[in-house]
Amino acid sequence: MQRSHNCGQLTTEQIGEKVTLNGWVQTRRDLGGVLFIDLRDRSGVVQIVFNPDYSGEALQIADKTRSEYVIAVTGQVVKRDPETVNPNLPTGEIEVRITEIEVLNAAKTPPFFIEDGVEVDESLRLKYRYLDLRRPEMQKTLLLRSKAAKIFRDFLDGEGFIDVETPILTKSSPEGARDYLVPSRVHEGEFFALPQSPQIYKQLLMVGGVERYYQIARCFRDEDLRADRQPEFTQVDIETSFLAQDDLLAMMERLMQRLFKETVGVDLALPFQRLTYAEAMGKYGSDKPDLRFGLELIEMNDIVASSGVKVFASVIEKGGEVKCLNAKGCGTWTRKEIDDLGPYAARYGAKGLAWIQVKEGEFRGPIVKFFTEEEIAAVKERTGAEEGDLLLFSADNKKVVADVLGALRLRIGRQLGLIDDSVYKFAWVTDFPLLGYDEEQKRYMAEHHPFTRPRDEDVALFDSDPGAIRAQAYDIVLNGYEVGGGSMRIYKRDVQEKMFDALSLSKEEVQDKFGYLLDAFEYGTPPHGGIAFGFDRLVMLLAGRTNLRETIAFPKTASATDLLMDSPSPVKDAQLDELHIRVAIKEKAKK
Repeated sequence: MQRSHNCGQLTTEQIGEKVTLNGWVQTRRDLGGVLFIDLRDRSGVVQIVFNPDYSGEALQIADKTRSEYVIAVTGQVVKRDPETVNPNLPTGEIEVRITEIEVLNAAKTPPFFIEDGVEVDESLRLKYRYLDLRRPEMQKTLLLRSKAAKIFRDFLDGEGFIDVETPILTKSSPEGARDYLVPSRVHEGEFFALPQSPQIYKQLLMVGGVERYYQIARCFRDEDLRADRQPEFTQVDIETSFLAQDDLLAMMERLMQRLFKETVGVDLALPFQRLTYAEAMGKYGSDKPDLRFGLELIEMNDIVASSGVKVFASVIEKGGEVKCLNAKGCGTWTRKEIDDLGPYAARYGAKGLAWIQVKEGEFRGPIVKFFTEEEIAAVKERTGAEEGDLLLFSADNKKVVADVLGALRLRIGRQLGLIDDSVYKFAWVTDFPLLGYDEEQKRYMAEHHPFTRPRDEDVALFDSDPGAIRAQAYDIVLNGYEVGGGSMRIYKRDVQEKMFDALSLSKEEVQDKFGYLLDAFEYGTPPHGGIAFGFDRLVMLLAGRTNLRETIAFPKTASATDLLMDSPSPVKDAQLDELHIRVAIKEKAKK
């Protein structure tokens, strides 16, 4: 039977029509010899009815079906009796009286109920992902993902960008995350790497005169995982020549505006807020701040430096800082509730967490006795503290203070109900440090990647103070997530060589890894820059999810395994012999 309609598309407009439907049996109910089946396909669910009065042999066949049987049915659309209307179902005003049925395939009893709202262990869902994908919520998410990809393509096509594919087998880079390596059978002892991004290829496309490029690219990074990361992921990769940074950012804002309007019906106001890296870290303790609520970090060095709190004075003397977070309304918390914040703060590097309650018109807490009346007044004025507030203090180096108070800000914001999940708050974070010093390796590392262009006025600092160089780099953040990042790129050989020198890469290593890029820079490379959007993460936020695995058809687990395919897995010795590889595995310690 050839399908004439989708299940979820039937409405009262089809009443009286003869229709043919294909789908899966979701539920079945036998009420006094009349059989009701909820039939499901990708579009939704509709109730079909088998009655001895009009179904004949079809009822006998239908009676043998079970959950997840695949069937084709033909019947007439009728209006439901008023008392049987289901307002929770888009098709709830109608049902289909079946006269013909064909069982296309039987099904074993599934290991879990295939419907939304049922708690199922995630590992079981991933093992039977092909069943999990039948759930309406998963179908909805995959459709959203497809629509989002089309919007990206349509917008970029309209702006004169062209879709260019770049290689998956590429060269391993010494910078960035660990590469996934692919041994070469033909070139014994040598390896390809799977791309962490198409970064160098897209720059070479700019050298090649492409001018405007994009690609929905698969990328691979062998790094520790978390809820919003996967070892293989998708990014929308964009590069353009002859476009200033501000113009590129404005174009990307229009892209986001269109994406959110056409997928979730949200009108984004332009332009997006812009913060420098220093401002974001200083005010919010994060380079990807959630701007849906306030709770800004407050600088306290000048007030507490000469107080009797020795740890404050000691930290400031060593070049550190003291900052405060005013948790409005939390001053009514019990001592235990306040003390419970300590272990949480310790996870982010805090050696302790000082606090002051404003209760019954006075400051209370272990450190209050070390302040003079003038200092108390200054703290009150600076923080805006009032009855019922809780002041939380962190004293350490800048990074630890930012990490601790930034994490507490998010936790308290959520606890106090300050975060509106229906709001989408975008911002740009700019002027990142170009380099960061790695204490373990005793050398500078690129904060983004080695091809990020420094601000023109900071180039001279390569010779005197590399750590002070600001990058022409920018991240686009949404509700506390980084959803994209990019930079203007180095396009002159002498500047790129200065960058490699700052990273302590030897001339031999530079020539081996990036010689082709330096050579390309001598053939008229245009000024260029770009951005890459984390497509999986954007879809996650559009879908209102908190886990990337919910937005990818076949994701890996948090331990980078594929439970469906049971991979990674051993391979045969013959395969390894062809690759000239021998595997050495240390025996696991006996328990």
